[in-house]
Amino acid sequence: MRGRKPAGPEFVERLQGEADEQQRLKVILQTLSGELSVQEASARLGITPQRFDMLRGQALRGALAALKPGQPGRPRRRPTAAAAEVAALQEEIARLRRELDASKLREEIALAMPGRLQPGEKKSGTESPA
Repeated sequence: MRGRKPAGPEFVERLQGEADEQQRLKVILQTLSGELSVQEASARLGITPQRFDMLRGQALRGALAALKPGQPGRPRRRPTAAAAEVAALQEEIARLRRELDASKLREEIALAMPGRLQPGEKKSGTESPA
């Protein structure tokens, strides 16, 4: 076989964790690979074969659950309170700009057509009669 030799149960030593947890996992992997029997593994860990079988099942269920495929892609960002406030302020700015543009347009129309008043408006005293 070419390339590196697979690490096997020794790989556990590279993982972060307590020494006793690493020892348990290493012994479990050694039983799965056929290096140790259940009786030998139980004796090494100082537990009964029944308890060892429970530990092995728990470890394998945990490994199986960890390998479940997750959601594809990057998780959605949840908007923070600051982001929500920024969005609300941006909407307010857009609304105020629309109102300002409408006001400027009304002013331009009033300057272009000074004699035209909207119904209900009063003539101001600043204009000279024509």
